[in-house]
Amino acid sequence: MRAGNRKTRGEETASAGAETPLRVLLACTPSAATRRLTAELRRAGYGLAQAVDSAEALRLCADQPPDIVIYDLAMRGMDGPDFCRALRLQDPHRRSYLILLAPAGSNGNIADGLRAGADDFVTLPADSAKMLARLAVGERVLRMEAELRASNAQLRSALERLEVTQAALDRDLLEARKLQQGLVRERSGRFGPFQLSLLLRPAGHIGGDLVGFFPIGDDRIGIYALDVSGHGVTAALLTAQLSVHLSGASDQNVALRAAQAGNDAVPPAALAHFFNNMMLEEMNTDTYFTMIYAELNHVTGLVRMVQAGHPHPMLQDPTGQVSTVGQGGMPVGVFENPIFDELEFQLPPGSRLLITSDGITEAANRAGRLLGEEGLEAIMRTNAFLGGHAFLESMAWSVSEYCRGERPDDMSAVLIEYLRPAEAIPITEH
Repeated sequence: MRAGNRKTRGEETASAGAETPLRVLLACTPSAATRRLTAELRRAGYGLAQAVDSAEALRLCADQPPDIVIYDLAMRGMDGPDFCRALRLQDPHRRSYLILLAPAGSNGNIADGLRAGADDFVTLPADSAKMLARLAVGERVLRMEAELRASNAQLRSALERLEVTQAALDRDLLEARKLQQGLVRERSGRFGPFQLSLLLRPAGHIGGDLVGFFPIGDDRIGIYALDVSGHGVTAALLTAQLSVHLSGASDQNVALRAAQAGNDAVPPAALAHFFNNMMLEEMNTDTYFTMIYAELNHVTGLVRMVQAGHPHPMLQDPTGQVSTVGQGGMPVGVFENPIFDELEFQLPPGSRLLITSDGITEAANRAGRLLGEEGLEAIMRTNAFLGGHAFLESMAWSVSEYCRGERPDDMSAVLIEYLRPAEAIPITEH
């Protein structure tokens, strides 16, 4: 390509060896000035074609599109603006650089031509230095456009490769989602008068929440709800590891290992401290998690619980009144000597305990207002007539409606219901 203050086009081409001269179409009425301009262009090394009217110029542009078109506004046939529009419509994807030759005093036609698609103009009489300077500008523009097209082509190719990679990643994440959902082996359980129902709904393909339960002897069950910080693969891998430590197999379940030796199961607070030491000593990561782990005696209704930074459980008594449980406690995996909240309470018949992750209480509407404990309490009151998975699904729907489907965090919940015994219906004889 040409540059300012340089050799002629022919000298530059000879030195480059492989460079192809730019093709110029000179569409002018024959005259002495035209002949001089033709000689100058050839001397500068341009590949030159000529047309004597607008129809021939458009035909030559269609047959072999030139790099630069020089069009005389006094040309027979179309006026300048009409020719500009016809040229641009002829091949909108392959733009030739269009220079208008304008007789003195034709400012109106020049402005109309530029609006119709011309790139530059030269007023007549045009000396060779002025014309060659305009051609140099055209070359620079064409070079930048070519570089931009090449960059866009590379970008499109990179995007296509990225789309293929993303599609493969999406397939893998969908499979990972299935595996993660499989970590919750049972979504519900019935233990005497107690009914357990679980909800696990990641915000993306995979998430960092985990809920579940397992039996402890004949009269107790362990119930857990975990929320790993962050999202994506890192959080999902940690939840997978934690699920192994809380699985129903007594040889892998940390809470049940002591029971193998004839001792009682690990108390809730001791389990939280075990996980805290594991996170600090074995995990080389900044990830932490919140947790609630409870032992429920399904014969007496006694609950022993540890709360480690997890949202407060919501207790709904038989009259429908809702209150929070616990003081909070510290997350697992942050402090060497954490303080966890240990509590013990009795569930009365007809009550229920709802444990949720912060993906529910911290769901925000478009104004940025969080649902909070008050919003969750309202949902529990509104859906007091529902139980089990019907209640959890209705709660999840209400949360999604509150944040208009823009839910950035995972949702998980455990619903513990202390069912009342069915009342006998007396039969009246007639």
